[in-house]
Amino acid sequence: MSTPAARLPSRTVPGRLAAPEPGWTERADVVVVGSGVAGLTAALRLVEALGPDADVVVVTKDRISVGSTRWAQGGVAAALGPGDTPHEHEVDTLVAGAGACDAEAVRVLVEEGPEAVRELIGLGAQFDLDPEGELSLTREGGHHRDRIIHAGGDATGAEIQRALVAAVGRNPQIRIVKRAHVLDLALAEDGGVAGLTLHEMGQGQHDGVGLVRARAVVLASGGLGQVFSQTTNPSVSTGDGMALALRAGATLRDLEFVQFHPTVMYLGPLAAGQQPLISEAVRGEGAFLVDGLESEGGTRFMTGVHELADLAPRDVVAKAIRRRMIETGMPHMWLDARHLGTDRGEDPEAFWQRRFPTILATCRSHGVDPVTDLIPVAPACHYASGGVATDTWGRTDVPGLYATGEVACSGVHGANRLASNSLLEGLVFSRRIADVLPGELRGWAEPVEDARTAGLVAAEARHGLQEVMTDQVGVLRHAAGLAIADQVLAQMHGATDEEPYLDSWEVTNLATLSTALTGAATLRQETRGSHWREDHPDRDDAAWAGHVDVRLLDGEMSWTFFPAGATDQDLDAADGATAGTTAGTTADTTADTDGEGAA
Repeated sequence: MSTPAARLPSRTVPGRLAAPEPGWTERADVVVVGSGVAGLTAALRLVEALGPDADVVVVTKDRISVGSTRWAQGGVAAALGPGDTPHEHEVDTLVAGAGACDAEAVRVLVEEGPEAVRELIGLGAQFDLDPEGELSLTREGGHHRDRIIHAGGDATGAEIQRALVAAVGRNPQIRIVKRAHVLDLALAEDGGVAGLTLHEMGQGQHDGVGLVRARAVVLASGGLGQVFSQTTNPSVSTGDGMALALRAGATLRDLEFVQFHPTVMYLGPLAAGQQPLISEAVRGEGAFLVDGLESEGGTRFMTGVHELADLAPRDVVAKAIRRRMIETGMPHMWLDARHLGTDRGEDPEAFWQRRFPTILATCRSHGVDPVTDLIPVAPACHYASGGVATDTWGRTDVPGLYATGEVACSGVHGANRLASNSLLEGLVFSRRIADVLPGELRGWAEPVEDARTAGLVAAEARHGLQEVMTDQVGVLRHAAGLAIADQVLAQMHGATDEEPYLDSWEVTNLATLSTALTGAATLRQETRGSHWREDHPDRDDAAWAGHVDVRLLDGEMSWTFFPAGATDQDLDAADGATAGTTAGTTADTTADTDGEGAA
């Protein structure tokens, strides 16, 4: 690691969650936290790698199918098509990441991705085929090739989740613990994993807080979308895995790079929580953004903003929508998809029923018919590119703790996630964890007494937290707004007589991560990828090429910037694909967008 170049003053947050003492104890060789594409892939590969006597437990916060994976509409990106190569996928990914990717991690992703997809198909996942019986490939923003595979038109995540759940159900070595909220890691004398505490909500053998002794823990718990008032993430996405890892001594990296999906259906000023996503793939099929009906003077406003217009990188589109909303005073913009299918002689109704049946049904359930109506859209939090820092094998800096999927910062996304790389990341890096973990499996360690300072944030703080994060740490950021958010968050932390339970544990995790994210966004005084500072509108490689790391030592949170070279320079895309990389502003340099739905 290079020499640190910049720091912020520390902030005080709970060192661990206040919770009752464990009332029961279990044992498992490995505990996997999370039941999406990353968690279930890890569990399946681990039981195979560890052998017939291995005991692998999957802990899920709700039902096994509840999480971000099943909401993924877009698809999985991999170099599977004629003429496509991993190198071209690599170039598109590095451009998307705006210089902040880990180049080796990207190479791992694109080179191992095709085999990971084939393995998923072998497990029973059924993807859409073209008339010749080959995988049907489409294109999304930031890609220069058709390399997105999808299922059921716009139900890719649901099909992947179905196939993985079925495979897990056929494997008796994998135990599923449902409706269990993880609390904190139990640490051994050497600071490594000895297990974890969780609260099981009376659905299985146990009830209340317990301790699961374990030789390794794999975090696959998803993102932090519920930090914001409007998000595409499900209600369970409260950043529990990231917060747990941070309190245990792991590093969080690149938290400032939160991707806001530009086209989330606007449901009105009082809407909050998970919002319906209008997939990037809709624009990939030819839909475009407008600021009103053409008959009323409305125009397409993405033309001229970026060379890819409505298929520009997701951060570029989100910021363009937000700026146009401010200019017009409107609470949303519109997506015009009424013409889809007509360019190939297909009736729009038939096209929507075939290609986007889920989105069609969702829109109509909210009183909008995309066959005849403009779809109201506005940006909302979608994906955390940062998370628990790992190497290319999923290892964190806590011995025995691994991370994969959205909870992790593997380095593949950098400052902005490329379309449909998230599901692929979960597949590839979960497989890699299973390759190394058996040879690194720790012995059974006795948990030491937890001396970290316990605390809670009041459950009723959730709404205020989400509002200030959306208003001040959302799509457009400024030093003054970040300072307001920091002050509000500081007032939430501290002593409380709050009753320890699910709501207060979730809000404490949200407040901890909001503090970490706000500090990282404050420290990085430039615009890069999905981090947009209105007061520092240019990308500055000389000062800010590198990573912001967040650490927590017994409740004292600190931020440090470590310089590193930009990884999107001097790229040559193969076979005529153009990368378009320069060292100018983000609008010129990034090319991201993702297969909707965090894995």
